[in-house]
Amino acid sequence: MTAINYEIGRRGFLQRFGNLRPQVILMPFFAKIKSNLTVRLYIFSLLLLLLVGCLPCAAQDGCYSRLDQDTLTIGNQFIERKFLWNKGNVITHSLSDKKGRKVWLNKLKSPDFYIQAGTATQNGHYEVLMRKENAIHISAQETIISFTIGRLDIKRVYRINAQSASIACETYLRGQLAGIAGGQGINAADQKNIEFTEDMKVNGYTAIIDQLKLDGFHWQVKAVEFFDVTDWNNNFVQENKFIPYRKKSYRGNLLFAHNQEKEAGFFFLKEAPGAATQLAYGGQDFTNEFGHFAVNGLGLNASDVRQDEWRKAYTVVLGVYSGQEFNQLQALRGYQKTIRKNEPQRDEMVMMNTWGDRSQDAKVNEKFSLLELDAAAKLGITHFQIDDGWQQGKSPNSALAKGSFKNIWDNPNYWKPDAAKYPNGLGPVVKRGKALGIEICLWFNPSIQHDYADWEKDASAMAELYRMYGIRTFKIDGLSIPNKQSEINLTKMFNKVLSETENQAVFNLDATAGRRGGYHLFTEYGNIFLENRYTDWQNYYPYWTLRNLWQLSKYVPPEKLQIEFLNKWRNADKYGSDPFAPSSYTFEYLFAITMAAQPLAWFEGTGLPKEALQLGESVAKYKKLQHDFHQGTILPIGEEPSGKSWTGFQSIHQDRGYFIVFRENTPEGTGILETWLPEKVKIQLKPLLGNGKPVIQTTGRKGALKVTLPAVNDFVMYSYTILK
Repeated sequence: MTAINYEIGRRGFLQRFGNLRPQVILMPFFAKIKSNLTVRLYIFSLLLLLLVGCLPCAAQDGCYSRLDQDTLTIGNQFIERKFLWNKGNVITHSLSDKKGRKVWLNKLKSPDFYIQAGTATQNGHYEVLMRKENAIHISAQETIISFTIGRLDIKRVYRINAQSASIACETYLRGQLAGIAGGQGINAADQKNIEFTEDMKVNGYTAIIDQLKLDGFHWQVKAVEFFDVTDWNNNFVQENKFIPYRKKSYRGNLLFAHNQEKEAGFFFLKEAPGAATQLAYGGQDFTNEFGHFAVNGLGLNASDVRQDEWRKAYTVVLGVYSGQEFNQLQALRGYQKTIRKNEPQRDEMVMMNTWGDRSQDAKVNEKFSLLELDAAAKLGITHFQIDDGWQQGKSPNSALAKGSFKNIWDNPNYWKPDAAKYPNGLGPVVKRGKALGIEICLWFNPSIQHDYADWEKDASAMAELYRMYGIRTFKIDGLSIPNKQSEINLTKMFNKVLSETENQAVFNLDATAGRRGGYHLFTEYGNIFLENRYTDWQNYYPYWTLRNLWQLSKYVPPEKLQIEFLNKWRNADKYGSDPFAPSSYTFEYLFAITMAAQPLAWFEGTGLPKEALQLGESVAKYKKLQHDFHQGTILPIGEEPSGKSWTGFQSIHQDRGYFIVFRENTPEGTGILETWLPEKVKIQLKPLLGNGKPVIQTTGRKGALKVTLPAVNDFVMYSYTILK
């Protein structure tokens, strides 16, 4: 039976029997077969299987999907999206925020997905699968819709879980495609004056992954663009706020649309690299015209599509909310926290990596690693990462030899421990680490040639290190993703390592250079190594680091970022009398900047003065609350860090949470910080770290909180409870 005939048969069966109980449907058959019990049982089993397969999907884990007549409905307790079936090339009918009791009707009559004009839709097929929970993912329901246009097969997978008010849509293409609609947006300056209705029409279309056209003129919209390549950038977030008008294109991974009349709205998240490094980029991520919102850019060229293999476009997530900006951000974070489980013993870390002191691989060996572990233990470090230099092969960044990343696998021992540096392998280092409660981690640079054609060898090398030593955390460096095949092979590499490590592997994905995944791609694989900063070149300023984390934390879970603190005593003379030099801050303050994220000690522990080791007391206290702090929704509060601001972070649980407040180099001893708390609620503050005092106070306008700190460049970490 063909897919389309199966679907027609299924819907016909539903029309006839959909409202009847199974025993009512099966009763006539039993009336005719009274004598042969075996035959009766066989027919009963057969018909029951047919019935279960044909009935609409019941709610599983709080999610549901059903195709009834010509209406497809997908939802959970928070969100529901209804579609007109349209032979599989679905058209959104409505979008509902169930908690906020808002329903949006889609005014478009065309399909949500557009790639090329032409042939009619054929071979519509619908099925529902459950993705089981594992060590990485929570359980989710997948509604799989497939159809054909001309010689092109299209598959759309709508993924929903029970915990968030969002539905993700993955798009796959297979077959033959002459071309993909695309190109640069039309510049408004090249348009003629508007004197007639006909003048308002804008020609030109680009490939559309998802779209909605909703009522109302009173939309407030924000597109958020992100920048990585952090060796070259020090401004990672750019917001573009606008009121929709004539058709115009925008760049970014996030689009928030807020309706002023309903005090509600939705967001689109495009799970792709930043605009500057996306594949097959047409110059735009979103187009907007009044209430018409579309997501553009597949991340695929026509030449990327294969006859016999599904090729995945960028995923788009649609989420709903009611209320103000906090509700908007909470809806986004609610989805982001379901991408990868945050397991305390696997994903929480206070890592030390020795590359920050610029010795490169000159010191790396067994003796040095053992001494570093002793220093790390005094600091309370949980993960010690041996960067470039542990392996037999030599990289281009080696201080000892002129190495290369080209044709890595010409040397089959490239990713084995250097026998001269580690004559006993990594065993003694791992053993010492276990005795001290410190996990050993490594640096790894996948073999880039031929679009990562050697991905299996790379994955096997990491899996072998896991089997031999239990090493499961790898800093992934040197990536370059210039085309779809590279992205596919890297994905295969990550998945193979996860499979061979029982989903215990963690990847620290370096975002410092090259065409990489950015902040929204590959996020299910670990965390992001954000930036290289060095006192040697005077490009480490604590308030710069704090500002970068503060800006990103609004849209990216900060617990998914590794944030550095450095040895402030090194190169102090190079900063001269600079008031914002690292030496102007306590070592504890530098560590506190990183606490909303995954702290990264970017230095050699053996190079620290004795006084630095006192930090271990604060780190020990932090580790006890680190996971609970990270489980909350962490958002920035106060002013943007400038070196002279009152600023910080809030971790939000239901009626409690945490604050980290920083008094930068400002003369005011008391700061008033806007928070995400409601107005006029009484809260109790208990100091956990830093120099604050216990206090009970009532919040002011915009949740304003009053905090007093005794000195400049000081901080406090509070737990808070809302008093009833």
